[in-house]
Amino acid sequence: MQPTQYQTDLTPYNTFGLRAQAQAFIALEHADELRDIVRLPEFDRNTVLWLGGGSNIILMQDYAGLVVHMENKGIREIARSDGLVYIEAQAGEIWHDFVLHTVALGLNGLENLSLIPGTVGASPVQNIGAYGVEAKDVIHSVRCFDLDTETFVELANADCRFAYRESLFKQEGKGRYVIVSVVFALKEHFVPNLGYGDLAAAVAERCAGREITAKDVSNAVCAVRRRKLPDPGILGNVGSFFKNPVVGAEKAAALLQQHPDMPHYPQPDGSVKLAAGWLIDQCRLKGFQIGGAAVHDKQALVLVNKNNASANDVWQLAQHIKFTVFARFQVELHAEPNWLPASYSL
Repeated sequence: MQPTQYQTDLTPYNTFGLRAQAQAFIALEHADELRDIVRLPEFDRNTVLWLGGGSNIILMQDYAGLVVHMENKGIREIARSDGLVYIEAQAGEIWHDFVLHTVALGLNGLENLSLIPGTVGASPVQNIGAYGVEAKDVIHSVRCFDLDTETFVELANADCRFAYRESLFKQEGKGRYVIVSVVFALKEHFVPNLGYGDLAAAVAERCAGREITAKDVSNAVCAVRRRKLPDPGILGNVGSFFKNPVVGAEKAAALLQQHPDMPHYPQPDGSVKLAAGWLIDQCRLKGFQIGGAAVHDKQALVLVNKNNASANDVWQLAQHIKFTVFARFQVELHAEPNWLPASYSL
């Protein structure tokens, strides 16, 4: 196990590029190191930050506690059955690299989730999703270190209580389970999922009439995302900043009467999911800036670190967007990233 570092700069560890320091910092390279980490004098399970790719956090101030950076790597096939291949990936694997690895192996199911920032370990927490696919659709089980018992446990898909951008790990299991690896059930036979947004047109243009492959879908998703979303390595951001709001059928019907062109997606329970980016765009907030933080001029759902943004710049901008959208549509937006400390949550 690597030694603990102190007063560590966290700027490289959060994709928004906010300046902050960790009081204590340690890199976890193997899951078994957790048994030693929980015995460190700096360890406090109530304040420790388990950090992956840093693509889903907004650091409002220096972190007054221990930060454990999940750097454990490894991908392996563990079983095949009935057309499914079960692949285990360690939590520290970069998500997009893992997706490309499975596509290269001829496995299917993750291609729609290409180019999402972050790590494998974060994928069940947020139940990441894009282009009609969510992590819950392909996760078989999640291996965790249970801080209550200091033992490793396997949680089946149903145990994880997945919902839209939600999971056990954000609710009752928060602060208890440390995700160390995830097992995905991927298909040997490819069936494209092209029903969301402009993906079908992008794939059709790329394939020009020939048979579609998972690699084609992955490449198309990457092209669309790169066209719409800034590279966090160039312009700091956390991807989609707000969740797509879900409203009741009556509220959706009233909005559609006023805005017939409003994107909307009926849900199985009768509710309707709206497009947060469209709502923000209708408020003419693209390019709007407070301090160094701005709404991306090509995609209203993305906030960017345009000019050495402070944490307060981001907070003020997010609040302004939320209040402006509510004033016009009476629809409440909620931020996707986690605010640290949580008292800033929108």
